[in-house]
Amino acid sequence: MKLLDPHTMDEKLMNKIPIFSSLPESEIANLRGIMKPVSLPAGAVLFREGEPGRRFYVVVQGRLEVIKSVGTQDERLLSINNPGDCIGEMSLLDPDGKRTATVRTLSPVRLLEMTPEDFDGLLHRRPAVACEIARSLSLRLRDSNNATIRDLSEKNRQLSLAYQELKAAQAQLIEKERMERELEVAREIQLSILPRSLPEVDPFDFGAQILPARAVGGDFFDFILLDDGFLGIAIGDVSGKGVPAAIFMSMTKSLLRAEARQTKSPKEALERLNRHLLEMNEAGMFATVLYGVLDCVNGDLAYARAGHLLPVFCMTDGTAKTLAKAPGQPLGLFDTPVLNEQMIRIIPGSLLLFYTDGVTEARSPEGQQFGTERLLEAVHAGRDLSARQMCLSLLKDLEIYQGSAPHHDDIAIVAIRQCAVSDKSKILKANS
Repeated sequence: MKLLDPHTMDEKLMNKIPIFSSLPESEIANLRGIMKPVSLPAGAVLFREGEPGRRFYVVVQGRLEVIKSVGTQDERLLSINNPGDCIGEMSLLDPDGKRTATVRTLSPVRLLEMTPEDFDGLLHRRPAVACEIARSLSLRLRDSNNATIRDLSEKNRQLSLAYQELKAAQAQLIEKERMERELEVAREIQLSILPRSLPEVDPFDFGAQILPARAVGGDFFDFILLDDGFLGIAIGDVSGKGVPAAIFMSMTKSLLRAEARQTKSPKEALERLNRHLLEMNEAGMFATVLYGVLDCVNGDLAYARAGHLLPVFCMTDGTAKTLAKAPGQPLGLFDTPVLNEQMIRIIPGSLLLFYTDGVTEARSPEGQQFGTERLLEAVHAGRDLSARQMCLSLLKDLEIYQGSAPHHDDIAIVAIRQCAVSDKSKILKANS
């Protein structure tokens, strides 16, 4: 600290300090002689909380801040001291003599410093000063209490707000857990309505896989045992995703199964299904369906396609191609939808693949679709696989192709292979 020449001080300054304002001129002159002037730059610490306090100060010029618990998370500004304010008098009155707060300059300041001995002498000579100091301390304590109450009120408000936010977050978490559980139950229900096992019809080998984009989805497949050695095979894709699509899918699959048992004509079964969907579909949803009836004796498959993707046929030489394209419209939209009817013979060593658009529209991290050409290449590469292995291999290819890209659409795959005599034991081993 730098001491100033007392002769440079303004003689009228002492009279402007409230605690000295009632003193006679002779006492003011005496104080000018015994109090030492001190100057500090901005940002300096006059004293710290908890330090021994052996000096009392009066602010002559500048501004200082009084801080409690400085440098901690509980730091709090108690007051701003201006010219005429006293600092440190509480330590002179306290038997322990400890500073109760930290004082730091906000600007360059000038202070008057008084020792405990000089302070006691002043009180002995002029008891009225004690009343003025008590009044000053009372006002300071009042302001400090008011500031504390304001801080506590603000903290209570923040705690109340945080509590309300916590309650809301907890309610959302409970609701999220409830919905996740309901979706899990819905997923279990949806999977339970899909075939639990695949048909065992010699000499045919069947495979099927489904992968919803969400907990539940709108894709489905089905195998329906019919009379006289015939087998119904279906795959479908309902518009939309999630729970609404899952509900509409379950309804579509159940109605198709019921109508398939009334006729061996795939076209007639889909037409009947369409009438049901029109009557029950107030949400404007629709479904693309490919339904075929397989003659398990000669391998002929008659199928009708209601707007669904073209099946892929892998011939005995491993060549994979999509079957001839013809018009076809989805079910649930039109009174008499156009249905594409076809017939194909699945001969020994050949394979037929049904799939939904989640396969060809799967995207790479760069945004490119998997597409039909890659699908044909994947089928050709797996030409010697069993039907089940073909489905699993395609899912693996899609997983590798998508990488870190999000899985946007449901996927369903159905494979039908007529086994050559030489393939039977190999396929049985692969599927076991």
